[in-house]
Amino acid sequence: MPINGSMTQTLPTQETDSLPTQPEDLLALFDQLGLGYELHHHEPVFTVAESAHLDETIPGIHCRNLFLRDKKKNMYLIIAANETAIDLKKLPELIGAGRLSFGSSERLWTHLGVRPGSVCPFAVINDSSHHIQVILDKSMMEGALVNYHPLVNHMTVSLSPDDLMRFFAHTGHDAQIVDLSPAAPDAV
Repeated sequence: MPINGSMTQTLPTQETDSLPTQPEDLLALFDQLGLGYELHHHEPVFTVAESAHLDETIPGIHCRNLFLRDKKKNMYLIIAANETAIDLKKLPELIGAGRLSFGSSERLWTHLGVRPGSVCPFAVINDSSHHIQVILDKSMMEGALVNYHPLVNHMTVSLSPDDLMRFFAHTGHDAQIVDLSPAAPDAV
């Protein structure tokens, strides 16, 4: 059962009106699937650095999301703990990709239906064609709680890794759990 299954505040309509999936609809899906989650409201944050203060008030592992594409136009959503260091030159070998670069904001909108700063695992709800390959950081998935934006960057959802996997099963995405530590940058 949800820890907090209802939205207690209204969302800024300018930011959410054009989203293909509304945060309210995502949370209603969580309720329908019986996912346990807690919803936290806060000011918009766009980077890991901007969200650092949330780490102190919201329990669990705080995460970042990288929307990447290789030369063959394969797209990847890498979901990792903020502390997991990733060298994009080492990552392709781990995930079976070609040379990786960040996906454009247009491609992000087309395939995941979110804006930069709001990339999150839940955006695959908009990837009905299953073009996005989801890669999950093994160390992140070993935590009790993980934290992500629910399609907008002025809220954070906390849930268990098991419930995250139940979400991916519902969307039909075969999320792969990968040890990303070999992709860490070399010590200087």
